[in-house]
Amino acid sequence: MSLSIRNLRLSANWLIVLFAALFTAGLHLATAGRYEIMRNELYFIACGRQFAFGYADQPPLVPWISAMTQAAGLNAWLLRLPATIAAVALVPLCGILARQAGGNRLAMAIAAFAAATAPALAAVTTTLTTATFEPLCWTAIAFFITRAVLREDRRAMLWAGAIVGISMEAKYGVVMWVVPMAIGILVTPARAILHWRETWIGALLAAAIAAPSLIWQAAHDWPFLEIIGNHSQGDLTGDPLRFMVGQILALNPVLAPLWLAGVAAPFFAAALKPVRFLAIAFLGAAVIDIATGGKDYYLFGAYPAMFAVGAAACGALWVWLAGTWLTVGLANFLLVAPIVFPLLPPARLFYLLEHSHLRPPPDEKAAIGAPLTQVFSDELGWRSLEQRVAVIWERLPASDRQGAAIFAGNYGEAAAIDVYGRKDRLPLAISGDNQYYLWGPRGHDGRVVIVVNGDPAFWRMHCANLRQVATFGVPLAMPYERDRPIMICRDLKGGLASMWPALKRFGA
Repeated sequence: MSLSIRNLRLSANWLIVLFAALFTAGLHLATAGRYEIMRNELYFIACGRQFAFGYADQPPLVPWISAMTQAAGLNAWLLRLPATIAAVALVPLCGILARQAGGNRLAMAIAAFAAATAPALAAVTTTLTTATFEPLCWTAIAFFITRAVLREDRRAMLWAGAIVGISMEAKYGVVMWVVPMAIGILVTPARAILHWRETWIGALLAAAIAAPSLIWQAAHDWPFLEIIGNHSQGDLTGDPLRFMVGQILALNPVLAPLWLAGVAAPFFAAALKPVRFLAIAFLGAAVIDIATGGKDYYLFGAYPAMFAVGAAACGALWVWLAGTWLTVGLANFLLVAPIVFPLLPPARLFYLLEHSHLRPPPDEKAAIGAPLTQVFSDELGWRSLEQRVAVIWERLPASDRQGAAIFAGNYGEAAAIDVYGRKDRLPLAISGDNQYYLWGPRGHDGRVVIVVNGDPAFWRMHCANLRQVATFGVPLAMPYERDRPIMICRDLKGGLASMWPALKRFGA
C-alpha cells in the first residue's frame, strides 16, 4: 500500500511538470501569430538575409534563425516557433536542475511550475529576439556546471562551454552570467573543477564558438559597444529599490519567496552549500545590471536557476501547502496573461490597460506613451507603412524610380520596407540606424529619395526640393510611428555618400 502511494506521488510530480510544459506550449502556440511581426523581428529577418558573422548591434544567431524561418514566405507563427520551443524546454530543465541541486521530486515540480508561471520568462519568448534564448541557455549552463560540481562529471564542462559559446552568438549578455559564476566557483569549494582539463577545454570551446562574431565586431571597430553605450542613456531602470520591485512584479510576486530562497538558502542550508556559486552568480549579475543601468529584462535569464535552488530548499513543504502556493501563483499569472500574450484584440487590450492597473511601467524612454505595451504596439502598423510607401513608389515616374532610394528614419521602418516590400519589388531601404548605417547608401546617389519619418527641417536644408506626399501610422502603434511624414527629396545636395556620416544613428 505504501509503495502504491509513493508511486502515485512520483507520478503526480511528473504530471505537474508535464502539465506546466503543455500549458506553456499551448499559450505560445495559440497566440504566436495573432499580431503582426514585431519591429525587432523584422530587423532580424532583414539582417539575416544579408548573411554575415555579426551585425552592429547583435551577434548573428537570431538573425540567421529569423531569416531561415521565413525562407518559404512570411509567417509570424513559424517565426516564433523557435521561441516557443525555448519556452517549453525551459520548464522541465528547471525541474531537472532542482533535482540536480539536491531537491526531491516535489522540488522538481515546484521549479518547473514556477518556470511556466513567471510572466517575465513568458514575455521574452512570445517574440523571437536576442533575449529569447537567455533563460534556457543560462539555466543549461547552470545545470551542466552543477552536474560537474556535484557528480564530478567532467564531460559536463564541455557541454557548459559549448552552450556559453552558442549563447554568445545569440546575445552578448551571457557574459553577465558567466563572469560572476566564475567568481562564485573560484571562492567556493566548487573551484575543484578548475583543476580539470575538461574545464579549460570547455572554456576554449566557448571562445572558439564565440570568435566569429567577436572578430566581426573587432573588424568593424566594435559598433556594439558604441550602440549599447548610447542606448543605455535611455534606460529607466532607476535606483536599486525600484529595480528590485520591478523584478518581483515581473517574475510573479507569489513566486518571490521561491527565488529569494534560491539566493539565500545556499548561504545557510548545509545541503545547498555546494551550489552556493549559483547564488553568487545571480547576485553578481544583479549588481552588474544595476551598476550599468541595464534594462529590467537583462536579469531575467538568471531566475530559473534561482527557482530551481529555491525549490530544492522548499522540497520539504507539505504537499497541500505547496499546491496552494502554486495555485495562487497560477492565478496571478493568468491575471496578467493578457499583457504578456496577445490574447485580446488590440482595441480591447487598450481598453483593459486604460481601465486597470495592469499597464507595466516603461523600462526605457522610447516606451513612454505606448498605447499598449511597447512590444504589442511595436507589432502594429508595419504592413500599412510598406503599402503606403509602395503606392508612392509606383507613382514615381519611371525615370525617377530607376536609382531612387527609400530612406527610413529607424531600423524598424527600414526592415518593414525590406521584408514586406519584396512582394512589391521595392528596393532595399537605407537608414542611418544601427546595422543599416554600416550597409551604407547601397549605391544610391540621392537624386530622388523617398524619406520615411524624417525631420522635415533637416531634410529641407539638404534637398533642392522637398515635398511631403503622405503620412503613415496606425492608432495603437508607438507615438513615434503615428501620423509621421513621408516626403520626396529631389537633388540631395552633395549626394548621399557625402551626407552619410551625418545620418549615423547608433543606439540613439
